[in-house]
Amino acid sequence: MDLLSLTIITAGLLLYALVSGRLRTTIITAPIVFTLFGLVIGAGGLGIARVEVDHSAIHLVAELTLILVLFTDAARIDLSRLSQDHNLPVRMLLIGLPLTIMIGAFFANQLFPSFLFWEAALLAALLAPTDAALGQAVVSAKAVPVRIRQAINVESGLNDGIALPAVLLFAALASVEQHASGAGEWLRFIALQLTLGPLAGIVIGFVGARLLDTAAARGWANTAFQGIGILSVAVFTYVCSELIGGNGFIAAFVGGMTFGKTIRNPCTFLFEFMETEGQLLMLITFLVFGAVLLPEALQHAGPMTFLYAILSLTIIRMVPIMVSLMGARLRLPTISFLGWFGPRGLASILFVLLILEETQLPHRNELLSITVITVMLSILLHGVTAAPFASLYGRLTARMGECEENEATSELPLREGTIVTADD
Repeated sequence: MDLLSLTIITAGLLLYALVSGRLRTTIITAPIVFTLFGLVIGAGGLGIARVEVDHSAIHLVAELTLILVLFTDAARIDLSRLSQDHNLPVRMLLIGLPLTIMIGAFFANQLFPSFLFWEAALLAALLAPTDAALGQAVVSAKAVPVRIRQAINVESGLNDGIALPAVLLFAALASVEQHASGAGEWLRFIALQLTLGPLAGIVIGFVGARLLDTAAARGWANTAFQGIGILSVAVFTYVCSELIGGNGFIAAFVGGMTFGKTIRNPCTFLFEFMETEGQLLMLITFLVFGAVLLPEALQHAGPMTFLYAILSLTIIRMVPIMVSLMGARLRLPTISFLGWFGPRGLASILFVLLILEETQLPHRNELLSITVITVMLSILLHGVTAAPFASLYGRLTARMGECEENEATSELPLREGTIVTADD
C-alpha cells in the first residue's frame, strides 16, 4: 500500500467520523459506506488506491481483528446469566446454528453439483455466523425490547466462535476428499487443532484473569494498563496455541469465555476498546472487502451465486430460527424479526481471508464468490432495513403489553456497551 492509498483511506475515515453521528439512525450504515468506498477507490472502481489482499499487512490486520473479535465477544458474555435469563440466544445457537449449516449444505449440493460434499458443508459454515454490526440500528434501538436486542447481539457474539471449528473441520475434510493419500496426516492435524487450541485457551484465559485481578486488587496496575493486559492475553493465547500445534482462533474464543467467566475486576476498557480501536479494525476490513474481494467475486458470480446468497439470507437462516424458537411462546412477528436479522458480515469475511487463502480446493473461486456476494447483499439489505424495521417492530411490541417479548432480563454487556434491563 503506497502513500497515496494510505492518504485516501485515512481521509475517508476522517470524513466518516465527522458525520457518523448524523448517519447513526439512518439506513446508511458504516459497513455500507466503507464497502462502497473500497469498491470506488479500488481496482473495481477508479483504481486510485492499491490494496492487495495478499499483502502481509492486510493479513496481519485480518488476523488481529479476528483474534480480538473472538476474544472480546466471548469475554463480554456472562455464561451463568446467559443460561438463566437468556434462553432465546441459547436456542438459536444450539439448535438454529447446526440446522443452518445442515440446510445450507443441502442447498449448496443442489445448486452446485460439481462441489465436493465437504466444500458444500464448508460454504454453509462460512455463512453461518451473523454480525449484529450490519444492523446496528436494531440492537441500539430503545423501542425494541431489551430481551430481543440481546438475543440478536448475544447470538452474533458467540456464533462465530462456535462455527469456527466447523469451518476448520470442513476445510480439512474437503482437502482430504481431494487428496485422499494424505488423509491420515490431515486428520491428525485437525485433531490437534481442535484439542490443543481449546486447552490453551482455558489455561491462559484463567491464568491471565487471575493475574490481572491480583494486580488490580493490590494496586500494582492502573486502569489503562489493565486494558493493555487484557488485549495482551488475547494475542498471547493465540500465539501460544499456534506454537503447540493448536488453532489460535479457537484458543482466542475459548480463552475469552474463560477469561470473562474468571475475571472479577470490571472490564470496562475491554468494551471501550471494541467501540473505538476495534471499530477501526472492522471498518478497514469492510474497506478491503469492497476494494479487493468484491470485484474478484463479481467476476466469478453467476445466477446460481445470487440465488444461493438470497436463500442464505432467507430460508437457510429463517427456517432454523423458527424451529429453534418453537415452544418459546414468541409471536410470529418476533420470530420473523429474529430470523431476518441474522446479517452475514465480519466473521465470514475474515474466515474467507484467512482460511480459503491457505487451502487449495478445486472450487476455491466459487466458494469465495458465493460468500462475498452473500455478505454484500447482507450489508445492503440488512443495513437499509435495520432502522425502519426496528421502528415498526418497536411500535408493535409496545402494543403487546405483558408478553414473552417484553419480559425483563438481566443486564449483559454488548457491542453498544451495557444495555439496561427492561425495568430501567
